[in-house]
Amino acid sequence: MRHLITGGAGFIGSHLAEHLVSGGDEVFVIDDLSTGRVEHLRSLRDHPRFTLATQPLLSGGLLRERAEWADCIHHLAAVVGIRRRLQNPLEALRVNLRGTAAVLDAAGEGGTRVLLASTGEVYGKSAARLLTEEEDLVLGPTTRGSWGFAASRILDELEALAWHEERRLPVTVVRLFNTTGPRQRALHGGVLPTFVRQAIAGEPLTVHGNGAQVRTFACVREVVACWDRLAATPQSVGEVYNLGSDDEVSIRDLATLVTEVVRSSSTIETVPHAAVYPAGYEEAPRRVPSLTKLEGEIGLRPVAPIRRIVEGLVAHERQRVEA
Repeated sequence: MRHLITGGAGFIGSHLAEHLVSGGDEVFVIDDLSTGRVEHLRSLRDHPRFTLATQPLLSGGLLRERAEWADCIHHLAAVVGIRRRLQNPLEALRVNLRGTAAVLDAAGEGGTRVLLASTGEVYGKSAARLLTEEEDLVLGPTTRGSWGFAASRILDELEALAWHEERRLPVTVVRLFNTTGPRQRALHGGVLPTFVRQAIAGEPLTVHGNGAQVRTFACVREVVACWDRLAATPQSVGEVYNLGSDDEVSIRDLATLVTEVVRSSSTIETVPHAAVYPAGYEEAPRRVPSLTKLEGEIGLRPVAPIRRIVEGLVAHERQRVEA
């Protein structure tokens, strides 16, 4: 098969590209390298079934040309990192809304299969213990800029599903929850790589807020395997799926676990959100996905426990520092 990946030089996109090429498929990546990096695709650089185009998604006619060429489009391009999204809200909204519209328009011309990357952030402040795909989406007021990214992703989902409803475009929406692993950058807001790098350097681990907020973390290799399985599953067309782990942990406990794995004497310090993020930031106290629908559809789900994920990240970071 032939695959087009937008944002394919990013953290998840590069792992997906490797996964698809290793399976014998052909991959074309479009990435403007605003957050992606060419180094992420080093293993594919000279591969005959891989091509990278470093240009904006909306420039020229390349997107339409490659959408016609592709059997499947994986739309992963987005503005990465909470701080960047809050500091540049127009950029975040435009990349999501205009980028997704352009991808769907291009796919619609030939009826190309599309997998749209959404986010668990669309659930907002929902108080549900496990977030199912049919859960109400509970966002804060528009005066709090932290909800802009989630709102734009909701509109992206609605547009994709409207394409399916009206034009029978084969789309699937995938809500990602804190994917982590090698190549994730602390610079772009990855809390786990941030903790690992701080612990290895002997620096205090900085927990934003009170640390009681509960999250889950999924191994990127398991995530792309599930993503690929969804793309190959006809029954997933027109559906929305959570994709992540349900192995929950508080951010403070995560910081403690990192210090244990690293065997670091680093302290853990809490930092108020106001000292880190622009005004208007608001955070959900809990965000844990239900994976029942995903596993029922594809017979697969991310299962790596958080300790194993942390151990892998620590080993990767030490190797990177020593290189």
